Amino acid sequence: MRLYFAIIFIALNSAFGFCQSAEFHFLDKTTVKLGKFKEGDKVSHTFTFTNSGDIPLLISATKVSCTCTTIEFNRQPILPGDTSTITIHFDTNGKYFWQDRVVYIESNAKKEEKLRFKLYVEPKED
Repeated sequence: MRLYFAIIFIALNSAFGFCQSAEFHFLDKTTVKLGKFKEGDKVSHTFTFTNSGDIPLLISATKVSCTCTTIEFNRQPILPGDTSTITIHFDTNGKYFWQDRVVYIESNAKKEEKLRFKLYVEPKED
């Protein structure tokens, strides 16, 4: 009988452990319109978030389709309740008119996060 209760106890503890996860909670919108810029400008925007989960949040990588966009983020674990930032840098050199970029964030959170920014680039006059 003790073995039966021990197995039940271990199973329940394991189940509760699986319910824990890290979770992004962005303090502002995850899609931003940055306005108008001239070709050649360097544009940056910082997204601020809190780990609203139960375990440390680990950002492992970011993906974006264009090399004109670079991303800075904290590579250290973000503890539950702590706040951190993700900064996006966009080089408008060689870009024209409306630009729309999506950054995918790979982490140990229960869902993949996306950050999106839009801006208008005025071409250089020749």
